[in-house]
Amino acid sequence: MTGRDGRCGDPDARATTPSSRGNRILAAVATTAVVATAAVALRTVRDALGAAPTGERAARIRRSPQFRDGAFRNPVPAHVMPPGSAAQTLRDLLTDRHRRRPSGAVPLVAPAVDDPPPADGLHVTWYGHSSALVEIDGRRVLFDPVWSDRCSPSPWVGPRRLHRPPVPLDRLPQVDAIVISHDHYDHLDMATVRALTRTRSAPFVVPLGVGAHLAHWQVPADRIIELDWDESVSVAGLRLTATAARHFSGRAFARDNTLWASWAVTGPTRRVFYSGDSGYFDGYAAIGAAYGPFDATLIQIGAYASTWPDIHMTPEEGVAAHLDLRGGLLIPLHWGTFNLAFHDWSEPVDRVWREAKARDVTLAVPRPGERVDVDDPPPVDGWWQPIA
Repeated sequence: MTGRDGRCGDPDARATTPSSRGNRILAAVATTAVVATAAVALRTVRDALGAAPTGERAARIRRSPQFRDGAFRNPVPAHVMPPGSAAQTLRDLLTDRHRRRPSGAVPLVAPAVDDPPPADGLHVTWYGHSSALVEIDGRRVLFDPVWSDRCSPSPWVGPRRLHRPPVPLDRLPQVDAIVISHDHYDHLDMATVRALTRTRSAPFVVPLGVGAHLAHWQVPADRIIELDWDESVSVAGLRLTATAARHFSGRAFARDNTLWASWAVTGPTRRVFYSGDSGYFDGYAAIGAAYGPFDATLIQIGAYASTWPDIHMTPEEGVAAHLDLRGGLLIPLHWGTFNLAFHDWSEPVDRVWREAKARDVTLAVPRPGERVDVDDPPPVDGWWQPIA
């Protein structure tokens, strides 16, 4: 066969021209890049799932009074979703008309902190959701730090932040302890843990079994302290006690193989309670009697629903828990940053403000990044209402 140039050859000879060969090379490079990106994404997700407790860690779990029939149990029976609630949850998803996002930018405050912290007094800085810094008797405790853009095993899929962190992670002050309440993604974040491992020397104080995730993420063993309920550890002159909560755990396909906890922090002169995630239960009165009264309580008030009533408190239940704990100042957590339930973005804080006034509870609602002096809290000013 003769081509247009008069030469004999394959009619598909154009496929072997330099231009065509270049296109094939580019296609191969692009395919390789896609495969490599997918492999990195898969590895990131796999790593973020963490690891199951094994060896002596698993043996210690089996000795826990909270561990029965192969799983941790709540002090009061609780269903993640009670029987018959799945259909209602699906209806809520399909018919959702809530204003679950702010209409404007969430106002942030660049936190001003002393270094070193003041030797006396008590200050709390809320960074958003459940991430908070407690400065107590000259020491600092960081709770449930989550700085990633999403609370998910994937950096590309999952609930995304509604506001940026008010301070970059590398600009956090030095802390004396990093305390985790449980292993859900909105409370335990792999990227944040790895960054704090590199840049800080503080120990991670966690409930039983959660250390398996940290070890999987290369946190040194001597920086992992695991506690059962009502066990304590002394760190930098503070006593950190894991206390009961009514919740559940799980990052991958196993559920309740790690413990969840609330926390009591006791210094020489001041006391703080941190709820983590929990449904309301009568154990708060027992915690208040054993470890209180508390100068401040940091209480979960958001991401509640009628279809999971046992595992998250409503705002009104949060106020009741604060009173059971014999708390002084109430600072609400677990709202405003991630969209995790079917209620308006501002509903939790509106309801907790109303209930606090009705029950004569002192309340502070800081903007993300705002540092609250517990002895002189700012008045609640409704800062969220213009963007609700």
